[in-house]
Amino acid sequence: MRSSFHAAVPVLTGQKFRSLVKLESLEDTHLLKGGDDSLSDKHGCPAYVSPEILNATGSYSGKAADVWSLGVMLYTILVGRYPFHDVEPGSLFSKIRRGHFSIPETLTPKARCLIRSILRREPTERLTSREILYHPWFSASASLSLNHGRGECETDQTVPEVNMEEEIQRFFC
Repeated sequence: MRSSFHAAVPVLTGQKFRSLVKLESLEDTHLLKGGDDSLSDKHGCPAYVSPEILNATGSYSGKAADVWSLGVMLYTILVGRYPFHDVEPGSLFSKIRRGHFSIPETLTPKARCLIRSILRREPTERLTSREILYHPWFSASASLSLNHGRGECETDQTVPEVNMEEEIQRFFC
């Protein structure tokens, strides 16, 4: 979405699972001008809030906070539960601040690597959105080496050929 806006960059601050995202539903969007992505507001869904938002007394990087939220969404989609969960908001926020979570061994090494590289407590250690797109989990032909001290990532990946006609038939008997 960011690449679509040249002078202004939207940052979502209240991400929620929705079946459809519509431009009119982006009421929590901030348009960033230039390279400054600092934000200071603190609202949104508690399960997706990043550690720096919880700890911030001033501003934080909106882009890095969005990457954290993306990591929570990816984890939730692949694992079926939140990486940080508690019924009490204070306990939930403590878990997020600590940044400790477990990744099931049932996920592929590349998926585990990507999640670990996104859900880093320190915003400057997280992958950027561009690095995420070039991560081996997304692309077998990644031209960038994303190891840069951010964890051990495998660089090989095989992407199977998929015949959509056959795949659809499997689901709709």
